[in-house]
Order: sequence, then structure tokens, then C-alpha cells
Amino acid sequence: MSNALPVADADQVRRYARTLVRRHPRGLAGALGLHAVAAAAGLVAPRLLGDLVEGISRGVSAVTVDRVALAIAAFVVVQSVLVRFAHLASARLGERVLAELREDFVDRVLALPLSTVERAGTGDLLTRTSRDVSALSRTVRFAVPETLIAVVTVALVLGALLLTGPLLALPCLLAVPVLWAGTRWYLRRAPAGYLRENAAYSDITDGISETVEGARTTETLRQQARRRARSDADIRRSYAAERYTLNLRTVFFPVAEIGYVVPVVATLVVGGWFHLKGWASLGQVTAATLYVQQLVDPIDRLLSWLDELQVGGASMARLLGVAVDGPSAPATPAGSAPADGERRLAARDVRYAYREGHDVLHGVTLVPRPGEKLAMVGPSGAGKSTLGRLLAGVHAPRSGSVTVDGRPLAELPLAELRTHVALVSQEHHVFIGTLAENVAMVRPEAGDAEVRAALAAVDALGWAEALPEGLATPVGSGGHPLSPAQAQQLALARLVLADPHTLVLDEATSLIDPHAARELERSLAAVLEGRTVIAIAHRLFSAHDADRVAVVEDGRITELGSHDELVAAGGSYAALWRSWHG
Repeated sequence: MSNALPVADADQVRRYARTLVRRHPRGLAGALGLHAVAAAAGLVAPRLLGDLVEGISRGVSAVTVDRVALAIAAFVVVQSVLVRFAHLASARLGERVLAELREDFVDRVLALPLSTVERAGTGDLLTRTSRDVSALSRTVRFAVPETLIAVVTVALVLGALLLTGPLLALPCLLAVPVLWAGTRWYLRRAPAGYLRENAAYSDITDGISETVEGARTTETLRQQARRRARSDADIRRSYAAERYTLNLRTVFFPVAEIGYVVPVVATLVVGGWFHLKGWASLGQVTAATLYVQQLVDPIDRLLSWLDELQVGGASMARLLGVAVDGPSAPATPAGSAPADGERRLAARDVRYAYREGHDVLHGVTLVPRPGEKLAMVGPSGAGKSTLGRLLAGVHAPRSGSVTVDGRPLAELPLAELRTHVALVSQEHHVFIGTLAENVAMVRPEAGDAEVRAALAAVDALGWAEALPEGLATPVGSGGHPLSPAQAQQLALARLVLADPHTLVLDEATSLIDPHAARELERSLAAVLEGRTVIAIAHRLFSAHDADRVAVVEDGRITELGSHDELVAAGGSYAALWRSWHG
């Protein structure tokens, strides 16, 4: 998808991985140290067994054989205990790193402008938060520690093999060109293949979510065939992407199998010849063969997890890419604010287009007065919600400017922006947690009295206290269900508690019946006294109660004035008022 969220490049992934490693030097050193000691303990048994074979060939006593056998058993037990604690240390380190990865990703997602998410589509973000996080979780928990263990084990086994007999290490070189060529061939193709595979999953998720959310519209417009065709095409692309990575594995894995089995056979053959020539003892050949056999398991794990590392690397690139083009502008110096200290929001000569060359706002200028209630009315599709989103800093204008205190909204860090302007739209979400936590999430330090006051301000305290556990009742997915109207009141209570100086209400009471909505807006008016409120609504009682009304038609403000002034003018607003009121 052309508007998909970006993907981090290989250098960014490597830098982030190095950062994670530097955060946990002790944990990493401890885990690797335990695995190294466990691997070293495992190297003793082959050497003892080789010495035992050599001794038997020379006629050692049964007592010596028993002692060697006990020593071998003891080292096997020691190795098992060390492996257990080494895996435990790796698991703890992996869980800590995974927790940090998830927290970093959540921070990146929450810092994304809504406009970025809307352009990319929710399917891409959903796939990254689900499938990619799951894949990265498996990589961090298993692939990374298993790979490090395999590397350490291979290094120690090769060292032991060289100490046993340098000549006996020569057959291992036969595997080098096979494994090098196969691994190089695979790594040149796998990263791009797995990125395509994950992107294809994003397309499927995006298409399915659009189809489900717009099912009624699809049925009304008889577009079922087009939606099915879109899903079929997405599935075909996903199938092709998965088949490509599967083909890579079907070539790479057999080559790897040959690469680490050949040295075992070669060591036996060459070692036997060396023994016949008198260049190596029988004990050395036995120990060397066992060491080469010990190389098979770590190399097998190393190459097997290499595939998982490619999956995890692709997932990490997609997760890091969420913030590649995120907001990074520093806060504007406080000295740029107006000298009179007024917190003024202003849009001047604003133009905006969702698609290049198709403006939906045409040179709009709107300067709400500090502390006034400004209503925006007009037919559906006129551009009211788009203008509201620009005033709330969700979108940046294509040209013109939207400023607060003379500072461009687009240049404000998100955390600072939301202390100035907040948007409450028709879409509301109830988070998993208690009702009180849902309200206080905008100000976690808020006390019970403040939460109750915010609920009371939006006429929600009555039904909130009537819940099974009052404000401590769990809500959200799996909790006590809330009606759409209650969810909307909950969002408005958050708004009251957040206390920004300018509010943009995009039909924020649309899910409440007209009588209750008017009572609610009157309650809000008392609470929001002194704040600038921009209300976008089709219900004209909001305009009647406003200080000024802006009529938006075809992406332009065609009328601006008080309710009485516009009715007296006899224009578009007067016609709307007569048709609605009469």
C-alpha cells in the first residue's frame, strides 16, 4: 500500500538492537557466562571417553573404567544443572527486553498523528500491533538466546577439537564452503521476502476490517463483488509472498543439513586413516569424532533459528518504522506567545486535500475569540469535520496556517498540543479497566472527587454510581457493557478532566437523544465557562446557544455571525433554521 506506515532500514534495526544490549550488560553477561560454563562442562565427557577408549586398548583396570564412567556421569549431571539455570537466566533477560520493546512500541504508536494512521489504514497498524509483536516476541524469547547459546557452544567445541588434535579439525573445513554459500544465498533474499509477507498480511487485515466496518454500505451500493475481489487479490499476494519464503527454506535447510553432517563422516574416515598412519591415537580420534558430533546440534539450532531471526528482524523493522516519520519538532520557545497572554486559536487561508489536487477546504479563515462558543453548521460533506480536525491539530493544512498563541499547531509536540486543544468526535472507545480509570486516564493523578465532578459535569454520575461496583466497575472488553451514549458521556468526562483551553466537539453528543443532549450541553457550558468551544453539529439548538455561528458550505465559510444576526440576514443559515425549527 502506498500510504502504509514506513519500515525501518537495516541500520536502524541494528542500532536499536545494540541499544537494547547496552541496557542489560549484566543480564546478558550472566546468561552467556552460564551457557559457556554449561557448554564447557559438556566438553569433558567426550575427552574422558576418548581417554577411556585409549586406556582400554592398553589394558587398564576395571576400577579405572568405573572411575572414568562415574566422572562422565558427574559432568553430565553438572551440565544439566547449569543448562537449567542458564536457560532460566536467558528467559528472564528475554522477558525484560520484550517488555521494553512493547513499551517502546506503545510510546511510538501513541505519538503518531491521527492523520498518519488514517492515511495508512488501521489494518497496517493492527498487523504491526498483533502479528509483528507476536513474531518479535518469539524471536526475543527463543531465537536470540538460542542463537547466542549456539555461537558460544560452537566456539568452545571448536577450541576443544583443536586442543585434541589440530589435524583432526581439518575435516570440519569441508563444511565451510557449503554453509557459507548457502547462508549467503539465503540472507540476500530472506529479509525482503519476510517484509513482503508481513506487508501482505497488513493488506488482508486492512481489507477485512474495511469490509466488516462498511458492510451495510457495501450491501447498499451492491459492491459485494468488488470487496470479494479485493480480498481474493490480497490473499493471492499473501500466498505468493509466503510461498517465496517457503521456497527459500526448502533450499537452505537441505544445504545446511549436508553442511554439518559431512564433517562427522569425514572425521571418522580421515581420523581412521590418521590412526593407521600413527598421526593420531585411538582416543584422539574418538574424542574428535564426538566433538564434531557435538557441533551438529548447535549448528543445526543456529541455522534453524537464523530463519526465525529473519522473521523477527522484519517485524522489528516494521515496529521501529512506526515512528520513522513521526513528529519530532521541538517545543517552540515560550517567547513566541502573544504579549497579552491570550490563548488564541486561529486558522488563516487554510486549504486541505485528502487527495492531491482535490481540495476540500478552500482558503478558510476562522479566528475563534478566546472563551467563546462557536458553532459550525452546514450540510454533510461540506468540510465541517475536516476543519475541526485542522483546528484540533489532527491534520496539518496543505497551505495557510493553523496556530495557537501564534505558534503553528503542526510544530507542537503532541503532549503540549493536547494541553491547548482537544478533539472529541463521534467515535469513542472504552478501555479495559474500571470506570474511574477510564475517566482518569487523561490525568492519572486525579483524585476520586475530581473524577466524580467530571462525571457529574456530563450528567453521568448517576448511572455510574448505579453500576454493580460503582466507579470501580470493570468496563471495556470483557467488562460491564456501556451503551454508545454512556461511552460518549465517558469521553466527555475525560475532556472535562483534561481541562484544555480550547475544545473541538465534532457532533460529540450525536449518540444521545436530543432532549438529553441539550441538557448535557447546558451542563457542559457551565463547566467549560471561560474556555473556547468549537462545536460541530447538525442539531441547530447548539448553534442557537452559541456566541457565533459559522456556516460551512462546499469547503468555505459562507456566513459568520450570531444566531440572531444570521436569521435576520435571511441566508443559508436562516433557511436551515426555518426547516429545522418549523
